[in-house]
Order: sequence, then C-alpha cells, then structure tokens
Amino acid sequence: MRLGVNTFIWRSPFSSENDLDLVEHAADLGAEVFEVAVEDPALVDAGDLARALQRRSLAAAVCGAYGPGRDLGDPDPGVRATTLAYLGRLIALAAGIGAGVVVGPAYGSVGLARALPDAERRAERDRVVSALREAAEEAHAHGVRLALEPLNRFETDRVDTAEQGLRLCEDIGHEAVGLHLDTFHMHLEERDSGAALRLVASAGKLFHVHACENDRGVPGRGQVAWGSVTSALRESGYGGDVVIESFTPAVTSIAAAVCLWRPVAPDQDTIAREGLSFLRSALA
Repeated sequence: MRLGVNTFIWRSPFSSENDLDLVEHAADLGAEVFEVAVEDPALVDAGDLARALQRRSLAAAVCGAYGPGRDLGDPDPGVRATTLAYLGRLIALAAGIGAGVVVGPAYGSVGLARALPDAERRAERDRVVSALREAAEEAHAHGVRLALEPLNRFETDRVDTAEQGLRLCEDIGHEAVGLHLDTFHMHLEERDSGAALRLVASAGKLFHVHACENDRGVPGRGQVAWGSVTSALRESGYGGDVVIESFTPAVTSIAAAVCLWRPVAPDQDTIAREGLSFLRSALA
C-alpha cells in the first residue's frame, strides 16, 4: 500500500499556475501519492503536473469535485452532458499524469437530500447507470479506473454504504468501475468499517481508500476504528493507495462545503505529517 495526501488539505481550486509547489511539499512531508482534487480541469496542465510528479517520483490520483450542477442523474440532459464531459476531462488528466484511478462520488452532486417516489428514484438511477457505463468505456480506453465513493446520509441520498455501492457497480457491470471507501463516511454509515472494507475487497472492487478522521482532522486523533480498518486492509490483501483527505477552515470554499466551522488540527501540515506517520505505523 502507498500512502498519500489530497490537495484539499492545503488549497482549492488547484491550478498548475499556482499550486505545483504542493507536489514538492507533499513529498517532503512523506507522501508517496499525490492526489489532485480538480474543481476546474481547465486550471490543470497535465504535462506540467506530470513533470513535477516525476521530479519527486510521486504516484498520482485524480479526485473529482461534484458540487451543484454536476449530476449524472439529473433529469436535465444538459446537466448530464456537462457532468459527463467533466468526468471525461478527469479521465484524460489521469491518463496524462499516469494516475490509474479517478475517485469521488461521480454518481451525483454532493448535498442531495430528498425522499423521492420509487418511480422517480428508479429513473434517476437508470440515468446514473447509463452515464457511468459510458464513462467506464472511456476510462477503460485510457487505462484508468473509476472509484465511486459512498458518502454519508447528510451529503447524498444515493449511495451511503459499501453494500449500496456494490449494487451500483453490479448494475453498471463494467470492470473499470469499483468503489472508493472513506473512513469518515464509513464511521457514520457502516456498522463495522472493517467488514465494509472486506466486503468490497472480496468482490474485487476496492479501488481506493481515503483515510479521514471522524472530525476531518488528523488521522489517529479521533474515534475512527483504525484497528478494524487497518487489519481489514492488511488481511484482505489490498494493494491500492490510502490517501488522507482532510480539511481545515483555512480553505474557506471547501470548509463551507463540508460544514467545517472550527479548527480540527494545529495546522494543515500537521494533518499530513502526523497522519502519514500514524498510518505508516498502523499499517506496518
């Protein structure tokens, strides 16, 4: 397993013009994987980022940002087309920087919280499945995999648990589609985070893991069941990446999106430095 950090820890939106220094910074703090969170693909030059990664021998991952207006299940075909085009640009970026995976809740906008009639829910799911099949073909052609992230109930009404995520993967029915499990969301939604990881790994669909504390702060300082999580990762033979995606109020746009109103770490670098050290020890 390789350990890494997500750029949301420090800045957003990421741009090649202003933020390539984070590659050096992440490597200096002990990261092996640089996960770039991409709000606007036009701001990220694949060539420049690839060269920066190569200079420090860092692996890469691409993380999508699905705010309002990015929803593959939306009844408006224009919204679906725009979202699919955005996902296509993430796939192309991943291929351009040598990242094998595009992660995040690509199935819908963050913040959906609705009690829909069954027929409307089924129609919405059909639109999501159809769009993700198309995206999966594009990803496969680029040598990239899509890792769909279940979120907690306060952030989506579509996919909250590993079991629901596996059902969505089954409906899509493509080898390039799997799951991205996040310890923060699992802490809220799963009865047993280790069991959820084992379930997805046993299905061959555990493509990516985010290591996040229950308060979004430094991994290892909170209530996440790290013993269960790390033993499940080791015993299941997971060989993918484990990336810290945490937040501080310093990144104001993201802090508002994740409802973070107070400091949860001494500073941004502590999240990466201490979090990576903790994970390295826990996974040894």
